[in-house]
Amino acid sequence: MPPFSLIFLVLSSVPPAKEAVPMPPPPPGMRVLGAQDKQLLAGAATARAQEPEAEVPVQSADEVLEDLRNESTEAADGEEPTEESTELEEMRALEGATLDPGARPNAEVLQSLRRLGLANPLRQRMLDALEEPTFREDEELGELPLITDLSSFDVARVQPKYDIPVEMQPLVAQYIQFFQGPGRKWFRKWVSRSTRYLPVMQPILEAQGLPRDTVYLAMIESGFSPTAYSWAHASGPWQFISSTGRQYGLHQDFWVDERRDPIKATYAAARYLKDLYKELGHWYLAWAGYNTGSGRVRRLVERHGTDDFWVISAEKGLATETKHYVPKLIAAALIAKHPAAFGFSEDEFVYEQALRFDEVKITDATDLDVIARAAGVSVTDIQELNPELRRWCTPPASAKNPYVLRLPQGTAPRFAENFPRIAPKDRLTFRVHRVKRGDTLSQIALTYGTAPEAILQMNQLKSVRTLRLGAELVVPVPAGRGAKADADSALARKVAQARRSGVTVMRPEDEVPAGTPRGPVATGPIKTESLNGRKRITYGVQSGDSLWAIAQRFQVNVEDMRKWNNLSVRASKKALKVGSVLYVWPDSAPKQVVERAGTVIAQRAPAANAGRPGAVHELAAGESIWSVAQRYGVTVEDIKRWNNIKDTTRLPTGLRLVVKAP
Repeated sequence: MPPFSLIFLVLSSVPPAKEAVPMPPPPPGMRVLGAQDKQLLAGAATARAQEPEAEVPVQSADEVLEDLRNESTEAADGEEPTEESTELEEMRALEGATLDPGARPNAEVLQSLRRLGLANPLRQRMLDALEEPTFREDEELGELPLITDLSSFDVARVQPKYDIPVEMQPLVAQYIQFFQGPGRKWFRKWVSRSTRYLPVMQPILEAQGLPRDTVYLAMIESGFSPTAYSWAHASGPWQFISSTGRQYGLHQDFWVDERRDPIKATYAAARYLKDLYKELGHWYLAWAGYNTGSGRVRRLVERHGTDDFWVISAEKGLATETKHYVPKLIAAALIAKHPAAFGFSEDEFVYEQALRFDEVKITDATDLDVIARAAGVSVTDIQELNPELRRWCTPPASAKNPYVLRLPQGTAPRFAENFPRIAPKDRLTFRVHRVKRGDTLSQIALTYGTAPEAILQMNQLKSVRTLRLGAELVVPVPAGRGAKADADSALARKVAQARRSGVTVMRPEDEVPAGTPRGPVATGPIKTESLNGRKRITYGVQSGDSLWAIAQRFQVNVEDMRKWNNLSVRASKKALKVGSVLYVWPDSAPKQVVERAGTVIAQRAPAANAGRPGAVHELAAGESIWSVAQRYGVTVEDIKRWNNIKDTTRLPTGLRLVVKAP
C-alpha cells in the first residue's frame, strides 16, 4: 500500500486528455456555454467555486486527508460490502480525479478514498486504473463510423434510437472519455452484465409507462449488480435506501431484502421515477431527483424560474454528484448502444445469458441445500436467481401463502418430482421463536428438537450466554420430528458446519436466562455451610471489594483465597466483578457487619429456604438449574451433586430438586 502522500501526488498529477474536444453549436433554446465550460471540455482544470455547495461538508481536503490517516473503516448495518460495491466506490474516487485532472484532489475525492477503507487493496487498483489505455482509432467499426472527434459528432443522428433525451454537453463528452479510458474496465463489466437484465427490466419499464432506455439509470447506479451496497446504505440494482424501498413496496426483514431483486426493484423504480417525472416535468430533472430527492430539485426550479437542468446545474444548490448524474447517464446510454463507434471491440465483453427461470411455490421455510438437491442444481444457482434471500433458507410460508422461488429454467419438473421423495431426516424446516423471560439457548433447542449450534449459525451468532428478551430467533427444525438424528441427518450436517465455522455453545449451567437482571444477584456473605467438617462461606463480590479486603474480612490470606477459587494472579481482577461468587474457608465465623469509611461492605444475607433442611423445589416451565440456584442462594454444582444430575440439558418440567444440603 503506497503512502497517502503518493496517492495525493498521483491523483493531483493525472494528465489532461491528449486532444481537446470542442463542442458543437448549442441546440436552439439552450444557453451558450461560457469559456469555463469550453475549458472543461478541452480537459483543462476547472476553476473551483468560491463558495462551497450546500451538500458538500465544510471540510478542506487537507482535513479529510488527515482524517484518512487516523481513522479505520466500519461496515454499515452489519452488512459486508460486496466486491461490486467496493468497485463502485473505487470508480467514483477515480471519476472525481479524472474529470478534474488539473485540480488538487478535493474533499469529495478523498471521502471516496475513505469509503474504500484504509487497508483496502482496491486503492492500489485505483492507481493502476489510471494507466488504462484510451480507445484506439484502429478498433473495429460498428454501425456508426468510429468517433474520434466528439465536436464533429451530431448526436441527432442517434436520437431516434433512444426514447430518452440525449444531447452533447461538456460533461457528457468528459464522461464518454472517462468510460473510454480510466473507467473502461468498469464499463466492460456493465455492458457484459447488461445482457442478463435488459430483457426483463425494459419490458417492465415500458409497461409502467416509462421510456425503455431509463434502464441505463440502473447501469450508472449499480452496474446492474443486485448485490451492490453503497456507503449510504442503498442496496440492489436500483440502489434504493431502506425507507424509499418500503415506500414503494419493497419488503425488507430478517429473511429477505426485495431491494436486491432485479424484477421487484424495477417495478418499484418505475413507480418512483413516474412520480418524479409527474412532479418535476422533465426526465433530466426526474433523474436528478432520483439521486438527490425531488424536494431539492423542485426548490431550485422555483428559485431559478426554469426547468432546464443544464441551467440549474450551473448554479449553486446541487451537489457535484447530482450535477454529474445526468451527463453520466447520457454518456453511458450513448456508448452502451454503440460501443464500437466509441472505440470498444466485441472481444472486450463477456456477455451474460439473459435472466430466465422457472417458478415454484414453497409452502414452508426450507433449507436451500435441500431445494438444490431436489432440482439437481447448486445452491449458488438458486442464490443468483433469488438475490433477495438473506439466509440459507426460504422465508416462513404456508399452503395458503406460499413463497415463490426461482429455479434455473427447465428444472421445475425435476424439483416437483424429487422434492417429496427426500427423506424427512434429510430435510430441515425453520421456525421463528420469540425469546421469553427465562429462555436459554439449550432449552429452546430442546423444545424444538434441534441443536444449539444450528440455532447460533442460523442467526449469525458465534456464541451467546444471555438471549435478548423479545428477540426473534430462526430455529432449524428436522422435518421428521420422530426421526432419529443420526450422523447423516440434515441437522447433524448443520451442526458440523457450524462447528467448522467457529460456533461454540456454552454449557447449560453457564447460561443466563433471558430477562435476568444485569445487576448483582447477591453481595456480601450469601450462605455458610459445613462440608466434610469444614466451614465454607459463599461470598458475593460487591463494589469496592479486593482480594485483600475480602481476605482481611474473613481473617485469611490472599494466596489461600486464590487457591480456593482456582485463580491466578492475572485472573484475580476478572473474578472480582460485582455479583461474582467466591468461596472462603475461614477459621472462625465472620462478623455480621463491617464498616469501612462509614459504608457497609459486607453483610449476612441468608437465602430463602436456606434454614429448612432438605428443602425441595419443583422445576417450573422456563426455569433452569442456574435460575433455581440463584433463587436459593446455592451453586449449580451443589444442586447437581445433591440430586445426582449429570446432564442438565434435558430436565423435565415438574422435576423435584433438593436445594439444601442434606
